[in-house]
Amino acid sequence: MITYQQKSAASPETVTAPGDDDYIAPAPRVSVQAFCETAETAAAVQSAAGDRRMIKAHVRVQMGGMAAAAEAYRNSPTPNVIMLETENRSEEIIGALDELAEVCDAATRVIVIGHHNDIGLYRELVRRGISEYLIAPVGAIDVVRAVSTLFHSPSAKPVGRIVAVVGAKGGVGASTVAHNIAWAVARDLSLDTVITDLDLAFGTASLDYNQDPPQGIADAVFSPDRVDTAFIDRLLSKCTDHLSLLAAPATIDRAYDFAPESFDPVIDSLRASVPCVVLDVPHLWSAWTKRVLVGADDILVVATPDLASLRNAKNIVDMLKAARPNDRRPLYCLNMVGVPKRPEIKPPDFAKALEDEPVAVIPFEPQLFGTAANNGQMIAEVASTHRIAESFRHLAQILTGRSESKKTRPGLLQPLIGKLFAR
Repeated sequence: MITYQQKSAASPETVTAPGDDDYIAPAPRVSVQAFCETAETAAAVQSAAGDRRMIKAHVRVQMGGMAAAAEAYRNSPTPNVIMLETENRSEEIIGALDELAEVCDAATRVIVIGHHNDIGLYRELVRRGISEYLIAPVGAIDVVRAVSTLFHSPSAKPVGRIVAVVGAKGGVGASTVAHNIAWAVARDLSLDTVITDLDLAFGTASLDYNQDPPQGIADAVFSPDRVDTAFIDRLLSKCTDHLSLLAAPATIDRAYDFAPESFDPVIDSLRASVPCVVLDVPHLWSAWTKRVLVGADDILVVATPDLASLRNAKNIVDMLKAARPNDRRPLYCLNMVGVPKRPEIKPPDFAKALEDEPVAVIPFEPQLFGTAANNGQMIAEVASTHRIAESFRHLAQILTGRSESKKTRPGLLQPLIGKLFAR
């Protein structure tokens, strides 16, 4: 009898639903075949197949349980992962697994979904090398976590968090919001951050940070075979101690037409090495922008208080909610509120249409934003105590799930000691 791989199954008593901060790593490009006995489990696996973290995996669902699996693999190779649902008791399960072992490849990993919380059975399955044992009923997120855990150590915390910022329409100030949020994450939360400008033709991140890097994201996107963490590090332009920029070329000497997965290597490399990555997503709708948004950990939609923004923001939020059923819903903020003599949709009416309150309402301050833009500075550099700078700090905390770093207060004798050392 073969021995199945990966003996890191979780105890059935500890299976819980994920919380907001429970990170599940994306599954790699593997094939997963599920053999279910109940329609509820089949539906859960099918729903998991549509989760953003399973976008690279190839999932196939069929009925018949263990008997169907043993028959299916008599004359065909087994996939990377087999999921088996059974309503039998321990003896029947062990016998069926022994039969399956005769036709199963040694490298295949097996997840069993049982209907009996039997610790003795669990221990026997672990002894035989079963990868995971789940107790029915299972939800889509349980399936996603089980598959992900096979290829990622559950004890290893993720390095990077991907935050995508996109405008509900052009000209709403989404790039400015994204750049200031990244600055606040780096400065106020002391979290190493990379702001990534995905608008290769017209990106403004290098202008806003007063940078002129010779290299940037175009070098990585057009050379995907070279992309790794070391290569990405060479492309970064350092803005502050905790903030780096992956700049866009901002040239139109070539057409920037991308395949849906073009930015995957860049984002994966950043996620593996940087605690926070803020993506400045341009306002255009294509296969790659949709993929970037769906794959992000958190999303902020920036809108202005007008009808077009309301319509577009609702469309974007509704689409992302449907595409990411197991994630926190996209957040949105209202920018440039209070333009003189301009009729506006009030924030409560906006909230009613989107069925959610804005996480921030940023007032129209042309003098402040104009000064910052022309000087290549952030709002916090121009006016650190301004309420808008505080709004960006608030957004940084919400999107990263972190509280502001505690600053140590100077001791009473510190000024005197400083003077002595100065002498």
